[in-house]
Amino acid sequence: MTQILTVSKKTRTVKAATAKAKADGAGISKTTGKAATTAASGRGGLNTKYALAGVGADVAKAVSKVGRPVWAEISTSALTYNLDAIRKFVNPEDEQRATPRLVLSIVKGNGYGHGGPEVAKILEKAGSDWFGVTSAAEGIEVRKAGVKKPILVLTSFWPGEEKNLLKYDLTPVVHRIEQLAQLNRAAAKDDKRDPLSFHLKIDSGMNRLGIASNEIDEFAAQLAKCQSLRLGGVMTHFASSEAFSASPVGAQTREQEEHFFVALERLRALGVDPGIVHLANSAAIASRPETWGDMVRPGVILYGYHPGYDPQEKREEAEKKLPLKPTMSLRTRIINLRNIPAGAGVGYGMKFVATRPSVIAVLAAGYGDGVHRSLGTKGNVLVRGKLAPIVGIVSMDVTMIDVTDISGVDIGDVVTIYGTDGEQLLATNAVARGIGTVTSDLMCAVTARVPRVYTE
Repeated sequence: MTQILTVSKKTRTVKAATAKAKADGAGISKTTGKAATTAASGRGGLNTKYALAGVGADVAKAVSKVGRPVWAEISTSALTYNLDAIRKFVNPEDEQRATPRLVLSIVKGNGYGHGGPEVAKILEKAGSDWFGVTSAAEGIEVRKAGVKKPILVLTSFWPGEEKNLLKYDLTPVVHRIEQLAQLNRAAAKDDKRDPLSFHLKIDSGMNRLGIASNEIDEFAAQLAKCQSLRLGGVMTHFASSEAFSASPVGAQTREQEEHFFVALERLRALGVDPGIVHLANSAAIASRPETWGDMVRPGVILYGYHPGYDPQEKREEAEKKLPLKPTMSLRTRIINLRNIPAGAGVGYGMKFVATRPSVIAVLAAGYGDGVHRSLGTKGNVLVRGKLAPIVGIVSMDVTMIDVTDISGVDIGDVVTIYGTDGEQLLATNAVARGIGTVTSDLMCAVTARVPRVYTE
């Protein structure tokens, strides 16, 4: 189980980085807020100060519980800032709207690696209206954490899970008509409760989940037979909302919008109240206001990053319109230093061979923790505010970096795999682009053995 640890603002020590890294194509840039932590000197090697070097006492104590110096540091203030920024963005002051748009915070995938139940608790306190999970099991964990707000089970339910939906007050998404009868039978067993609310998913062109537009009449007929159910919302999901190029992919979202709204109007024509209408995922929230509906569903932008856009200028535009703060910094420490001669290989298969006498640092984190294996020979980390290249193959438990050009590096130094380091930021989305993947892939890759430390 993922360890959940909280660090108080008052007792947490923060040091300023002594070296400033230059912004370059690897994604290092100045941060806009306070540093979450910094690289530490850790001089003296493995001594009594090792555990505390570069981090606050609470962080060191929390990490010591797992016996390995690797942790994910999560800024609660950045998280709540992003939620507030999104809510204000989709509720512009000049819009004449009877009720504000709602925000459904996506906390599936263990909260994009941030710790789903803990993140949900933080966001509920900050005013999130709904939460989105992928399964009943995820929803139960969020409920057990004490969250009271509605929870939408986005990927629906498997036969036999109906009782847990009812027991834990989870709102299922229906994406096949036959699911109505299954839900209705389960809800009818408790004649003292109100009708079970569910949301309908319409497949507007992604061809993944949802009923087709030509099934609306059949859906309405079947719903009329289900006295123990109530339609609480209608939704769809976009396949390419970040694409604006002159191509079939660039035109797909507009086509999906048209198909969805035609289906929605047919539903209304049949006398069915759709309830809460919601379409917009992260890219649509930032760049397609016509899709905002009654509620928006922020995913990756909730955690501080805009998705990639086509063309790229659209991402830069979105970042200006809706500024966000990165929420997670994945950190570890140097546990060994090796001086190697030119011609020596490092790690499995000698994928890195030194072309000069080099200093190689070994980090206490590998792909078993969330250091993406694809970063081997391609990625960088932050050490003392400077970029150091990852060399060789990323192992399950350790990663090697070249620190030849960084002075004063010592065993115990804090290393940032991505996130903030003093005034510097190694942006997760830039790291992801460098290996051809998406931001959420890196964040979700942080494994359960890595403690999440929540700081202000």
